[in-house]
Amino acid sequence: MSDSLQWAGRSAAVLGAGYVGGAFVREALGRGLQVAALTRNVAKAAQLRAAGCSQVVEADLAGEAWHAQLRGPFDLVLNCVSAGGGGVAGYRHSYVEGMRSAGRWLATQPPGGTIVYTSSTGVYPQGGGVLVTEEAPLDGAGETGQVLREAEEELARAAGAAGWRWFVLRLAGIYGPGRHGMLAQLQAGSGALPGDPAHHLNLIHRDDACGAAWSGFAAPAAVRDEIFNVTDGTPAVRAEVAGWLAQRLGLASPQFADAAGAAPAAGSNPFGERRRAPDRIVDPGKIRRVLGWMPRFPDYRAGYEAVIGGR
Repeated sequence: MSDSLQWAGRSAAVLGAGYVGGAFVREALGRGLQVAALTRNVAKAAQLRAAGCSQVVEADLAGEAWHAQLRGPFDLVLNCVSAGGGGVAGYRHSYVEGMRSAGRWLATQPPGGTIVYTSSTGVYPQGGGVLVTEEAPLDGAGETGQVLREAEEELARAAGAAGWRWFVLRLAGIYGPGRHGMLAQLQAGSGALPGDPAHHLNLIHRDDACGAAWSGFAAPAAVRDEIFNVTDGTPAVRAEVAGWLAQRLGLASPQFADAAGAAPAAGSNPFGERRRAPDRIVDPGKIRRVLGWMPRFPDYRAGYEAVIGGR
């Protein structure tokens, strides 16, 4: 079956059409779906309307006003809202309260659809270079990790009550066009890089995050209600990634400010929180086995090459 025939006549709602959600919207429109989107960003809303969304609602997901504005019925729902700032309180507002609001709205939709939620590998507390699967214990996660896990639990409860199939995608560090912190730092010549050069980075290109969502929506009906780690599966230590990028750009080998210092958790938390980056290897084997998903960009070299080349 061709891609257009598979999705013909179907409708999707994207809650939080930002970096990943906006890319998903463009792909969904290209596949012939009717697409509605929610965003709190006025400029993004204008872009979504220009792209051809059938409905664009400017609202905070955690509010209630958008429920009557985002009209269905919908077959597919993607919740990829991001935090609006404000530390732990901002996380709770966007993720937990936002998911509760989304759940109440989902109860107004006909049963039988699929909802995908983009969570984060930041739910895991593990470090020390260990391999982390979806079965890893979550006790000991920081406050934001606990909030993210609470949002996942809200999804399962609300979707089950509404008669919807659900999938949680625990995304590793997202990068791609317009979002490539280490590359930008090297290009700017901003001095020593933050973070521990010996720690592993678990990464996922924006377009592969979208691809993982599509694999959930396309899964056979018998596959449902699962949690998946989403990473390219080729972790590399920070020094290796930085060294390759510097060589690719024709720059001197980078230095790191302080191996023990705080740094953006680029391999574990795609939401921009600054804290000590844990050293772990996140295993994406389950989504490959269960959904047959494979990344278009299998490692950082392929993904950053596309970014540098403007693809």
